[in-house]
Amino acid sequence: MKKSLPKFRARSQQYVENFAEEIFTHPGKDQKTFFRRLIVYPDGHYRALFAPAYFPQNPPSKSQWSTLKKKMKRHNESVFIFKEYGDMIEGETHYFYLDFGFFSD
Repeated sequence: MKKSLPKFRARSQQYVENFAEEIFTHPGKDQKTFFRRLIVYPDGHYRALFAPAYFPQNPPSKSQWSTLKKKMKRHNESVFIFKEYGDMIEGETHYFYLDFGFFSD
């Protein structure tokens, strides 16, 4: 039996982009962000596209993906993170992606 997805509460695009910027920026003096673009889906979930250089090891290990997901939960406990993640090519650009949404109340 396939589990259904939770209902998501849409947030403003600016809020979600700021959230993604924070998640995909490494702490430190250079504060370089690896966030590239946000895709918004009609059901209220999002896909964050980010540069592969976010991860120190390429391809990233499952542990690195898990650490990223934990970081997202620490920043906002109402975030739902999809199990699927990966990489994609758009034109000549290689991205990693992670899908997420925010639980409705």
